[in-house]
Amino acid sequence: MHKIILASTSTARKALLEAIKLPFSIAAPTIDELHYRNKIPSELAISLAQAKAKSLSSHYPNHLIIGSDQVAMLNNLQLTKPGSIKNNIAQLKLCANQEVKFYTSVSVLNTASGKQRTELDITTVQFKALSNQQIEQYVNIEPSIHCAGGFQMEKRGIALFKRIETEDPNALIGLPVIKLISILEHFGVHLF
Repeated sequence: MHKIILASTSTARKALLEAIKLPFSIAAPTIDELHYRNKIPSELAISLAQAKAKSLSSHYPNHLIIGSDQVAMLNNLQLTKPGSIKNNIAQLKLCANQEVKFYTSVSVLNTASGKQRTELDITTVQFKALSNQQIEQYVNIEPSIHCAGGFQMEKRGIALFKRIETEDPNALIGLPVIKLISILEHFGVHLF
């Protein structure tokens, strides 16, 4: 059986992978994301996930390395990890009563064979018409400065939404688990 490495320091991705009860280890990917910025959102998410997995390949021969990335778009504006409470509030104010698309990719590299498979999930979120007070209360209760879009859907952030359209709700949290399982099965890793 292949050893699995999650090329991510994201606690949300770690929790999603732990939930499916596969043994894995974590390693921080080493890529410069600025080299990829001139791509459309879907290509950016895919390229970053692939690069994260590849960045660890020389350290982990005979492993399956999982890379993942998420790009959030409000019309033509790429949303980021806010980094501060002030930016968190400002970003959610932009999202209020708007539709945001989340492009979440997962890529698995088999370092023994050199083969890599990648999938993309596109999730559309319709935010509620939120007042400034509601946004500020949310951010004060649950600051999400390290989350793309500035919320945690798996917690109280779900209350910010009017509707979610997706193939896999886990993708919005940061890892399209349904697509990941399919890729792992392709490489001979089965949950059952």
